[in-house]
Amino acid sequence: MSHDASHEKLSTRAITAGRPDDKVENGINHSISLNSTFGAGSPIAYGRTGNQTWSATESAIGALEGGSTLIFSSGMAAITAALSILKPGARVVASHEGYSGVMTLLKQHHASGRFIVTFLDISQTDQVLSALKDADLLWLESPTNPCLDVAELPQLISAAKALDILVMVDNTFATALTQRPLTLGADVVMNSVTKFLSGHSDVLMGSLSTENPEILQKLEDARQLLGSIAGPFEAWLALRGIRTFPLRFHKACENALELAHRLSTHPKVARVRYPGLPTDSQHERAKKFMKTFGAVLSFEIVGSPADADRLCDSSSIISHATSLGGVESLWERRRRWPSESPSVPENLIRLSVGCEDVDDLWTDIQGALAAI
Repeated sequence: MSHDASHEKLSTRAITAGRPDDKVENGINHSISLNSTFGAGSPIAYGRTGNQTWSATESAIGALEGGSTLIFSSGMAAITAALSILKPGARVVASHEGYSGVMTLLKQHHASGRFIVTFLDISQTDQVLSALKDADLLWLESPTNPCLDVAELPQLISAAKALDILVMVDNTFATALTQRPLTLGADVVMNSVTKFLSGHSDVLMGSLSTENPEILQKLEDARQLLGSIAGPFEAWLALRGIRTFPLRFHKACENALELAHRLSTHPKVARVRYPGLPTDSQHERAKKFMKTFGAVLSFEIVGSPADADRLCDSSSIISHATSLGGVESLWERRRRWPSESPSVPENLIRLSVGCEDVDDLWTDIQGALAAI
């Protein structure tokens, strides 16, 4: 359906964007385009340069983020493409905590001399502003994974752009339903489509969105030459997930806030990290520009890392697994991964809250806490 969607709310765009033209002979969903080869004169030159199913999914994500969008074979493929447009020796400012894949990649680039990276506490605005001098890229992730620190996105993006610094934002935790960095002036927004957008723990995919045609062309060239393309079936599954994304995300955020409140009063919980809690150190900042507080929370138990592992193994509804953003709840002790930031507490558990009944989730959590 081609129509003017500029007035629609995002919850509507998730359903309407990326549909076929409204003609009698068309279904309301795009079919999966399983073509590696296209005839001469086709608008798509080759299967690595384009695909009709990609385009539909890109239209839907772009309608949410507010920019032209490219999808990639994974979140890390998207991030690799984004970083590839920087010149050798580029100066990068980034958080010392964040998604472990990005942290590992940036540390490797720093060690090799590919980039000069300054790692800092992204929630300390003055520190970030001081580090921006001579920077080429400000890489922002907010809220951070897994400690839920919040960056002052409006102020940091504005300051960086005033200095003509490239700004890229990982919006995976927050999603466009919480914040839209492109409208704040960011150059590129990354989503791990694997997570909330797809929402069913069955797709690996990443996306990059931008309003800058020059940057878009560089990113498209990177995707084509690096070969980090999404499969048509995966693109179709992601698009199918996006149709229910606002419903799932709303329910999951509602559950997360309730569980954060309940966990904060439990005697075996030392600290809950969730910006939606009025007592959280990030709350006052977050509520200034975030429309929701997300569906991921972290908490530290009164106990050892072994106790935390045992807790995660003791649930019956919540799955002990990595990743996040699925319709089902998942939890894990993040420091079980060697690549996790050493500043993350050893006994911290990250809980990706799903769409189950909140009382059933709480009963499951109580039972797991009783096991330690």
